[in-house]
Amino acid sequence: MTDIIKEILKNLPSDKISEANFEGANIVLYTKDKDFFLNNNGLIKKIVDDIKKRVELRPDPSITMDMEDAEKEIKKIIPEEAGVDQIIFDPQRSRVIIEAGKPGLAIGKQGAILRDIRSKTLWVPFINRKPAIRSKLIETIRAVLYKNSDYRRKFLDKVGHRIYDGWIREKKEEWIRISYLGSARQVGRSCLFLQTPESRVLLDCGVDVASEQHPYPYLEAPEFDINELDAVIVSHAHVDHSGFVPYLFKYGYKGPVYCTEPTRDVMSLMLLDFVKIQRSEGKDPIFTTEDIKEMVKHTITLGYDEVTDVTPDIRITLYNAGHILGSAMVHLHVGNGLHNILYSGDQKYGRTMLLDPAVTVFPRLETLLLESTYGGKESNITERQRSDEELKKIVHETIKRGGKVLIPTLGVGRSQEIMVVIESMVRNGTMDKIPVYIDGLIWDVTAIHTAYPEFLNNTIRKLIFHKDQNPFLSEIFKRVGSQEERMQLIEDTGPCVILATSGMLQGGPSVEYLRHLADNKKNSMIFVNYQGEGSLGRRVQRGEKEYTVSNSGKGEIVQIKLEVHTVEGFSGHSNRTQLLNFVAKCEPRPKKIIVNHGDSSRCLDLASALHKNFRLETVAPRNLECVRIK
Repeated sequence: MTDIIKEILKNLPSDKISEANFEGANIVLYTKDKDFFLNNNGLIKKIVDDIKKRVELRPDPSITMDMEDAEKEIKKIIPEEAGVDQIIFDPQRSRVIIEAGKPGLAIGKQGAILRDIRSKTLWVPFINRKPAIRSKLIETIRAVLYKNSDYRRKFLDKVGHRIYDGWIREKKEEWIRISYLGSARQVGRSCLFLQTPESRVLLDCGVDVASEQHPYPYLEAPEFDINELDAVIVSHAHVDHSGFVPYLFKYGYKGPVYCTEPTRDVMSLMLLDFVKIQRSEGKDPIFTTEDIKEMVKHTITLGYDEVTDVTPDIRITLYNAGHILGSAMVHLHVGNGLHNILYSGDQKYGRTMLLDPAVTVFPRLETLLLESTYGGKESNITERQRSDEELKKIVHETIKRGGKVLIPTLGVGRSQEIMVVIESMVRNGTMDKIPVYIDGLIWDVTAIHTAYPEFLNNTIRKLIFHKDQNPFLSEIFKRVGSQEERMQLIEDTGPCVILATSGMLQGGPSVEYLRHLADNKKNSMIFVNYQGEGSLGRRVQRGEKEYTVSNSGKGEIVQIKLEVHTVEGFSGHSNRTQLLNFVAKCEPRPKKIIVNHGDSSRCLDLASALHKNFRLETVAPRNLECVRIK
């Protein structure tokens, strides 16, 4: 692969290509010949078929139409009903990004409009969906990427050279090992370090928000050297999987971060909120907004089922994990057929209101790294229908007695699931029409959901496409946008439901709501997600009737008199039965399963059950243990 570009150029007319470079694992050729760009008689397709790599032909920036003229031409070509909102040019890469309310109309039948734009302007068009709810964050991220277009081009070329220019370490024998720098027999700070003789790759790099003593991954482990790190792969946006990634950039990492596009956006939002919460608690943030911006600049996004090389001997594919928007299981093809690993991240093998179940069919699979958040014997989560009824009953009884319902929840996944459930009940007439107040990250994350409906299940996708049926735009939802509005809601507003972050009552507006609502027996609080060991949420869930908060430097005791409920059926994690079913349905069946991301007893219990049920080798390592896979 060392001279892959030279091999490609041998098969093309010598006077047609003005420049060739890498964009990650993809190869991009530029031409100054307009006719060759518009019609190369299948030459590029033949090369792709021969080398089995993605090769793209673009016009050289010198022959593209002037940007101002091109914008006018594009507006003439795309029908008005497509709702074009923004047209952004990426001159370094001869691309134009068009944001439209109805992407299908902007693309045209079988791509006819895109072809028209290419031939008349010589720009390569890409269509993005305009979110049904405006997202300032998505706009900011896209602005950062376009502003740093020249840097991105050089960075992506450098990544490609690392992939294709051959081995940098001496290869004496083939082996694969994984070191657990976090999430072994615990929920939180997921961080797995994959090593081969050639490659150094991190699978997730998260924070344990519930822990004061050990919140961060063991990056001081002797085998980890940030200067040798080739790539970071983020399975999904929850802070326990992504919360430490900007820290890597703070300390000099300049390599790629691979994830899906929604994961990049939601992760950035949650990390910005993480910094904000740390500051509000009087702590020095472990990284800054500039470090988050560096992370965004170095992110390479992939779609589901899209195959890409990340090092000379590791190729990855992301598959739907069914957990939250954009969540992925990471399939790693190591060596030339040496071994195939699936890192499940967090996954849900069951259909939810938002997502399809986790995928179970893979090209090859020998070792599975499986989560066990709800893998214990006691962890068969309530059936979904019963959970819906339970939620409805608690809300109805609380509203009837004049109280408020507080649902502390994760900003992404659980919040949107609860929103859709309540909206569906109100629309069907099975729940009274009551106001639902949205506070914290939830509204911004919901906006991101409306930007990526292709990552949602077919039912919710169709609803989002029709403005009058979009559940997230229901009039029952009210956004809380300031401290003043928050206090007004607490003091003056009548019976209602409040959805607020964080889900474990570890910082964020949910903590403030609890402080003000806790001493009123009319009110209720419903836990709908996992409560980490040591978190305030776990303590209240277990029955603590008071806790102390710092108020203007003094300790204030909060009495808990409101009703406390746990409704588990909304979990984005697989329960024990679903985990066992997932393994049973895996094609092919793995030969070895490493169990992680669960309390110690649940990891050990699930590992034992998997061994007995499937006669597979199972192991549940501790943090800092290294497992040799091959």
